Amino acid sequence: MTGPGDPPEGTPNGAPGGGEDEYRSVVFDESFVRAARLQEFSADERLGEHHSPAVKTRHAWMRLGGSRQAVLLVLLIVLAFGTAVYMGVRHPYKTPETVRAQPLRSAVVPLAPAGEVPGAKPGDLFAHSPAADYRIGAAGVNLPAVTRTEHFSDGQIVAALTVAKDYLVRSSLDPATLTGGSVRPVRLLLDTGQLDQFDRSLARPDDNGHDAATGWLIRFDPRQTRLADRNVRVNGTLSASELSPDALDVSADYTFVYAVRPAPAAPDDAPGQGVGKPTPGAASLVTVRREVHFRLSRENLNDHRLEVVQSSLQAGPLACSSRPADALRPLFAGQHAGKDRPRGTDPYARDRANPSLCGELAPSAQPKPSHPLR
Repeated sequence: MTGPGDPPEGTPNGAPGGGEDEYRSVVFDESFVRAARLQEFSADERLGEHHSPAVKTRHAWMRLGGSRQAVLLVLLIVLAFGTAVYMGVRHPYKTPETVRAQPLRSAVVPLAPAGEVPGAKPGDLFAHSPAADYRIGAAGVNLPAVTRTEHFSDGQIVAALTVAKDYLVRSSLDPATLTGGSVRPVRLLLDTGQLDQFDRSLARPDDNGHDAATGWLIRFDPRQTRLADRNVRVNGTLSASELSPDALDVSADYTFVYAVRPAPAAPDDAPGQGVGKPTPGAASLVTVRREVHFRLSRENLNDHRLEVVQSSLQAGPLACSSRPADALRPLFAGQHAGKDRPRGTDPYARDRANPSLCGELAPSAQPKPSHPLR
């Protein structure tokens, strides 16, 4: 029989007790096994102190490689944008800065007649005057042939000349303007930077070279003067030239001839009243030579406006004391200037720094009617 611990098939090799005896010398008792301390070394410990790691350590900033690329891209974009802005500021062909409107400089010179002012019917006066062949009204303000300039096209030059023509028509031919009526059509054509000066000149005219109402427009004192014929005779020239890459200069040199007569119940002591009584029922001619320089920027062309830079006006027959800064007060048929005539100017005299200018109206400028009214 087998023992209680033997396998049912018996011990190996038929030996009793199996092969336990030959391993009995290396069998540890239970207390030894329990007291044994098991320890497993790590890979680094097994490799020892002196070894090189197979993979290098990656620092935190290296692990952010994608973020660094994004930051560099943003910096490049900012640098490119800054360079573009700088080049735009330094570009030699940048748009010029807007130039403020210049104030008007004006001069108004009355022309005193050498003798008595001739009078007749308006048609007879015009027919026997230097204005016999002049055109009537706006038809006398013609646009010249134009050629493009370096910075302005043909169309832009035509637009500038058209604005100047509109201004001449409204300020020199409109019956309302001539007789002291509304000046709004003239005002609408002015650069907005000149509106304050224009309003001041109309409200408080002064012969100081800046605030004369007659520097902006032609008008007669309605208390003294009436139009005898609304068909004003006109002759002159318009021209345009490039003032700068951003502005055009338009020059106008026109002569306007008006037929006038005294207003009913005109005061006898009105300023500029000549010597003698006006001839009843007779009209007389008033000749006005008007030279004007306009400046038009590109913005003015878009807005259909202009700057009146300089104005020179000569008008007669007027008395030298007529004070034409606010309105023209002509001498009528049958009157003459008397002793109120141009006086010599002494450049050595310092008692009056700015004497009023006055000229003499040449006899050839007066009509010689075939049927004068007396």
